Amino acid sequence: MIQITLPDGSVKSFEANSTPMDVAKSISEGLARNVISASFNGETVETVTPLTTDGSLILYTWNNDEGKTAFWHSSAHVLAQAIQELYPDAKLTIGPAIERGFYYDVDFGENVLTDKDFKTVENKMLEIARGKHEFKMRSASKAEALELYKDNPFKTELIENLEDGTITFCDHSTFTDLCRGGHIPNTGIIKATKILSVAGAYWRGDETKPQLTRVYGITFPKQKELTEYLALLEEAKKRDHRKLGKELELFTFSQKVGAGLPLWLPKGAALRERLENFLKAAQKKAGYEMVMTPHIGQKELYVTSGHYEKYGEDSFQAIKTPKMDEEFLLKPMNCPHHCEIYNATQWSYKDLPKRFAEFGTVYRYEQSGELHGLTRVRGFTQDDAHIFCTPDQLDKEFKDVIDLVLYVFGSLGFENFTAQVSVRDPENPGKYIGSLENWEKAEQAIISAAKDKNLNYVIETGEAAFYGPKLDFMVKDALGRQWQLGTIQVDYNLPERFELTYKGSDNELHRPIMIHRAPFGSMERFIAILLEHTGGNFPLWLMPNQVSILTLSEKYEKYGEKVLNLLEKHEIRALVDNRSETIGKKIREAEMNKTPYMIIIGENEENENKISVRQHGGDDLGTISVDEFSEIVKTEINKTLKQF
Repeated sequence: MIQITLPDGSVKSFEANSTPMDVAKSISEGLARNVISASFNGETVETVTPLTTDGSLILYTWNNDEGKTAFWHSSAHVLAQAIQELYPDAKLTIGPAIERGFYYDVDFGENVLTDKDFKTVENKMLEIARGKHEFKMRSASKAEALELYKDNPFKTELIENLEDGTITFCDHSTFTDLCRGGHIPNTGIIKATKILSVAGAYWRGDETKPQLTRVYGITFPKQKELTEYLALLEEAKKRDHRKLGKELELFTFSQKVGAGLPLWLPKGAALRERLENFLKAAQKKAGYEMVMTPHIGQKELYVTSGHYEKYGEDSFQAIKTPKMDEEFLLKPMNCPHHCEIYNATQWSYKDLPKRFAEFGTVYRYEQSGELHGLTRVRGFTQDDAHIFCTPDQLDKEFKDVIDLVLYVFGSLGFENFTAQVSVRDPENPGKYIGSLENWEKAEQAIISAAKDKNLNYVIETGEAAFYGPKLDFMVKDALGRQWQLGTIQVDYNLPERFELTYKGSDNELHRPIMIHRAPFGSMERFIAILLEHTGGNFPLWLMPNQVSILTLSEKYEKYGEKVLNLLEKHEIRALVDNRSETIGKKIREAEMNKTPYMIIIGENEENENKISVRQHGGDDLGTISVDEFSEIVKTEINKTLKQF
């Protein structure tokens, strides 16, 4: 007999070689019908894997992320079989599950897969799925594997890098694929399929290697869920920040300037400035001091910090000067510069904490295929700050930063989020710098602060920065998509590398602890996500233009200007549209520009010294005075813009 521990802590006895499915059936038939994946002692297993030892078992359904991963991983196998049957000469490579769905990279040879072929592939996948074929894992020798794929150089390359005795395949129907495991019980669970798109992808992400066709797909256990997902995709297209950014005249790109280098138009620059001023005001209250650093630094600066060793390949090429052996880099990070600002003065423990903040622009060479609007760029501005504190101050300073991040989220409508404690991977120590003792202290400090602030948090191993663990805020937007926004990091290592010190009460020199923090992350990415989250309907306090004053004819231009001046005295941002267009056209354009309020001015309004107010979306607020309207605006702003 073996002892199986379930997630609720209960322990059940089963005969050796019982499977996760047997365990599910012992709990309830309903659970057994819905279980599609499992993990045993932290390892992903099949639902039919024999369990031979005592251990902890977790059963997953479609409602778990792990269940979806198994579902979409299995669907990638079905996609591969469909492609192989429809295109016998195609060479398959790899096909993982991703956050939403899966993809498979394929060398189609002389053939080309276009959107006209999607329906044919989908129908073939459904035909295979209806066969209810079981997914079965088996081991194979290296020689057997190489023989099977002797005509496929991609699979051969993968197998050559595997150790004999570690190679496994997954079989279903008439199809087999090199695979490590993690499948649903059978193909029949797949009820709805959709090929979403195709794209070019280099083999193993290397531009010097063959270009393949990446086929993206998604599947669901119910047709209704696919229908809902496709409706969500349509809504996402409407909210695409690249589309909205163009329509709202916020930013643009120029090939002459360079890919991944956004140009901010007047409205976008005003939006950015408003966000910066919002955070600067909160930072000032919290005791931060603004600093400024140059856009370049000597290569040696980033060698000292460790950034060159870890990120040198992702940096722009070094800038050489006429002086022999002198090299500069475009700044990839602000923190080394802030360390040198700290180093410019000898501090006492009485001076700490020091909180240096900067909206600092940094540059990293992203591959051209990875650039995407404002979310992946080559030049971006971080709302960076670095706090230098004593060990006794660390807990309070870290919690104060959490409060600042929550203030930012609350004022901008991000209410659904999870905190992720990102710690080092103990199996891969080469990824990190610094002593194990310092890492353990830093990780414990973050976990303790997250607990004390009652954050809904998870611990993710291997997601730490190379110099320290961090607390990342994973935010869900209006469409349910998850984004990493805001990060706080505890760092014992850079203070050592830059030999930062302060004089303690014992008159001895000590190392400060460094906290890195960026509530927005980067201005570019944050604005992109905010655009898609709000659909361009920003909180009223942030809108570039809060009110459009629409005159019925040129006769009322003078009164329109008077209303504009009154609104400006109430610190309400407005503009007058006195073009010789119909009032209907002016309203439509104001709606398209997401203007929160429209004031319509004609003879009655001028005679009564009032304004007719229409809200974005069509609600009519009636005819009121400017003072009454200003109170409505202030009330709405106070509802969304929290006090810090």
